[in-house]
Amino acid sequence: MPGVLPEGEPVPRDGSLPATARRAVGARGFGVYVHVPFCASRCGYCDFNTYTASELGGGASRETYADSVLAELALAGRVLGDSPPPRVDTVFVGGGTPTLLPADDLARILDGIDRTWGLAADAEVTTEANPESVTPESLRTLRAAGYTRISLGMQSAAPGVLAVLDRRHSAGRATAAAAEARDAGFDHVNLDLIYGTPGETADDFAASLAQVVDAGVDHVSAYALIVEDGTRLAARMRRGELPYPSDDVAADRYLAAEAALHAAGFSWYEVSNWARSEAARCRHNLLYWTGADWWGLGPGAHSHVGGVRWWNVKHPAAYAQRLADGASPALARERLTGDEQHMEDVMLRLRLDSGLPLDVLDTAGRAGAERARAGGLLDDAAYADGRAVLTLRGRLLADGVVRDLLP
Repeated sequence: MPGVLPEGEPVPRDGSLPATARRAVGARGFGVYVHVPFCASRCGYCDFNTYTASELGGGASRETYADSVLAELALAGRVLGDSPPPRVDTVFVGGGTPTLLPADDLARILDGIDRTWGLAADAEVTTEANPESVTPESLRTLRAAGYTRISLGMQSAAPGVLAVLDRRHSAGRATAAAAEARDAGFDHVNLDLIYGTPGETADDFAASLAQVVDAGVDHVSAYALIVEDGTRLAARMRRGELPYPSDDVAADRYLAAEAALHAAGFSWYEVSNWARSEAARCRHNLLYWTGADWWGLGPGAHSHVGGVRWWNVKHPAAYAQRLADGASPALARERLTGDEQHMEDVMLRLRLDSGLPLDVLDTAGRAGAERARAGGLLDDAAYADGRAVLTLRGRLLADGVVRDLLP
């Protein structure tokens, strides 16, 4: 979970939620996010809530982490216990590097989720992984435990780009890990790319796209490099060691991604995500983007249930101590107003290929949508059917279109 946590209001010691929130849980679907905050080393661009062994300090460890997560899960079960029990549609284990935990611990956590709420028969269960942190044996263990999907952080096929990003795996390891995951029986495999890294050439990115396509995966995520304050990469740029990313280059890379992936049989379904089929889309992320509910387990994890959003303390030691004391690890929470929910709905749904119903916009928003359509940023046919759907050019300018649709 990147960035600084907002202020919010206090959370009861037992983590209890308003009755109105509990009654509404799962109405749009229910998922579970598990944050694993451990990394073998820190990537230069990353400002997520992660810790290497030297940064962790006392009071927390990888060895006891699964037990802490299961303790929060027990608390979550009590909080939602008198509500209609939600059936878990999706689970997403992110980080950090979740696969630094033993595969048996990830299996225990998934089993705990199933015992607490029950996994839907067709539940999607994803773990993120760094390519060097998995083996054929660990992948088989995860698949046997019920994990159906894996998302591998490839970022680039160019050794020089990986070096700038401080990635530890070799240029070919990500696609090899993808093949191992398929051999282990994973239904769906994703590769993540980052584009626009200083020093990356058009040929570098074309080679990365070619490797992704040849790897036979059914999902690709591609994101422009964002330079976050406080990261090693930001410091290097301030010192003039590296140039800042170029918006024009990022746009060229995005167009190259769309062309290569479309030609290989992928379709975009969210601005930064492409899938080979409807079944290959990441249902957990769609749950976020369509305003469903989820419980976030782990330090710094965010949750959303029935219009209430809360976030946990960030450090693993503080997280473990609160749970050991029998208290909720939540630091603070907020209740979303109708205007806030509308703003988030517009921001997120417009990024989807299904778009946004025009009738949810006010008069000013409809006028903004009409300007965007006239400017070639919204699809004419979808607009005639009452939906705002981004064109390819609109995807490049999605943030500006969102601003036009909001008060």
